[in-house]
Amino acid sequence: MGCRDLDLPRYLSTLPLFEGLGQPAWARLADACRLQRLTRHDMVFRAGDPCPALPVVMTGQVKLYAASSAGQEKVIELVGPGTCVEQAPLFTGTAHLVHARALTDTLLIMVAKEAVVEEIGSDPRFALRMLGSVSQRLDGLLQHVQADTLHSGPRRVVDFLLRQRRHADRDAAAATVSLQASKATIASLLSVTPEYLSRVLRSLEAEALIRMDRRDIRILDAPGLSAWPAPAGARGPGRRAATSAGVHLC
Repeated sequence: MGCRDLDLPRYLSTLPLFEGLGQPAWARLADACRLQRLTRHDMVFRAGDPCPALPVVMTGQVKLYAASSAGQEKVIELVGPGTCVEQAPLFTGTAHLVHARALTDTLLIMVAKEAVVEEIGSDPRFALRMLGSVSQRLDGLLQHVQADTLHSGPRRVVDFLLRQRRHADRDAAAATVSLQASKATIASLLSVTPEYLSRVLRSLEAEALIRMDRRDIRILDAPGLSAWPAPAGARGPGRRAATSAGVHLC
C-alpha cells in the first residue's frame, strides 16, 4: 500500500498540526508525502543525519534517544501516532541531534521539507500553529529535564504512572493504557535503572496503591498515589482502592 491507497488529505486534516488548513493545502501536502515502513528496532534517523522531511507517526511508536560512544542510551521521548518525530531540524537547517528508532512495526508519513516550508510562508496561521507545536514540545522536554534534576527517582515513577492514567478513560471500571515499551525503555526515560523501577513498583504494590499482574499495572488509589511520599522500599498499611486505571508495560 502506497500514498495513493490512503486518503492522506483526510488523514492530515485530523492532525492538530494541520487542522484548519483547508482542502487545497491538505492536497498539496499529501502530494509531497511518502510512506516509510519500519519494523521493530529499525532506525528512523541517526544523530548527524540531515532532515529532508517532517516525519509523522501514523501507526506504531518511536523512541528518541541519545547514545554514548560506549553504547549507553538515554531515552528522551516516546512518540506515538499522530505526532511528529522531530520538528526543529526542519527549520534550523541543522542535522538531527539525537537518534530515533522504531519500538514496534511503524508506519511513518514523511512530509517533504519544501512543502511544509511553502505552506508556512503562505499561511501565517499554519506558521503560528507550527511554532506553537515546537514550543509545546520544548516545554515538555524542559519539564523532563526539571524532573530529572529536582525530583527523586520514586517521584518520577509516580508522576509517570499518573500521567498514563490521565490518558486513560477515568470513567471506565478498568481503564488500561497499553505502552509498546519495555520496562528498560521506561526506566531509561525516567533516568532510573530497570531494577530500581521494579523496586519502586513493588513498594507501591505493598502500599496497596497499585496492583501488578505481569505486564499490567493497575492503579488502585490515584489520590493516595499522588500523595505518596515515595521513599524507596517503603512499607505501610494497605489503602482501600478508590479508582481504577491501568498501565501496560511490555
